[in-house]
Amino acid sequence: MRESFIERKTKETEISVSLNLDGSGEGEIDTGIGFFDHMLELVKKHAAIDLSVKAKGDLQVDYHHTVEDTGLVIGQALNKALGDRVQLVRYGFASIPMDEALCETSLDLGGRPFLVMISPMKHMMVRDFEVKLVEEFFRALSVEARANIHLRQIYGDEAHHVCEGFFKSFARALRQAKAIDPSEKGVPSSKGVI
Repeated sequence: MRESFIERKTKETEISVSLNLDGSGEGEIDTGIGFFDHMLELVKKHAAIDLSVKAKGDLQVDYHHTVEDTGLVIGQALNKALGDRVQLVRYGFASIPMDEALCETSLDLGGRPFLVMISPMKHMMVRDFEVKLVEEFFRALSVEARANIHLRQIYGDEAHHVCEGFFKSFARALRQAKAIDPSEKGVPSSKGVI
């Protein structure tokens, strides 16, 4: 079973994540940040994973610590659930329209963490949630999941729709990349190891 459970506790946050890569979109999300919860709900649904997240953070300061640390813990859970990455499809891509917005994700679960996020809306707000936090979340996830993630806003002028496009396209790319390829005899790398 490709499952994991990770807990992280600091002076700023307390986070627990359970993950099943072969799930069906089940699980409870509660970070104390309504918009962020909405985005994580999209991930579990569109990636077809079971994901439960419980986060308590210093929201009286701002959302940064909670969002970034949640990315770290989800990334750790992904890395653990992926295990040795034998027979992994490894790569995923999705381009998602969300009304006037179009966003895409290219994903490689090949063990090399890196994030690129191209969006002119990084410093816009969705209510009290800064779009820049999307980048912080995916950067933290990338490092701990050992994943190369490229997010690109093709166009769009509604920040909520752009954020949804990023999370949905990531989820759909993850759905492809996490799949098992029975024709793959080992790890999907010419190096023989990931």
